[in-house]
Amino acid sequence: MECPVRVYRNSDVERIVAAVPSGHYHTRLAIYLNDQVIVLQEATIAAIVRAYAYTTIHPTRRGIILKHRRLGKEFKKPGFASDQLLEVPDSDREAVEIIDKLVSR
Repeated sequence: MECPVRVYRNSDVERIVAAVPSGHYHTRLAIYLNDQVIVLQEATIAAIVRAYAYTTIHPTRRGIILKHRRLGKEFKKPGFASDQLLEVPDSDREAVEIIDKLVSR
């Protein structure tokens, strides 16, 4: 399935707001763009930070793919959600190829 791709520059971001909503325990992040607002939950934010650190801090790795997985109770840590974004092993090269294709449109 092919879906629309939008590439946003830093100049397209009007503001970013992070807060823990009333009655909740986990941070939400709202990204205000020139054409929409995207709200991300804390687990998604954490996955983005992990992926960013993985590619920025590591001396040789250039990419990572995190894929949605639903974990059973026996496979997840206590307090963690069943739905997780987990690393696809050996996905460095594929990640670079995907991003190259997306930004060259």
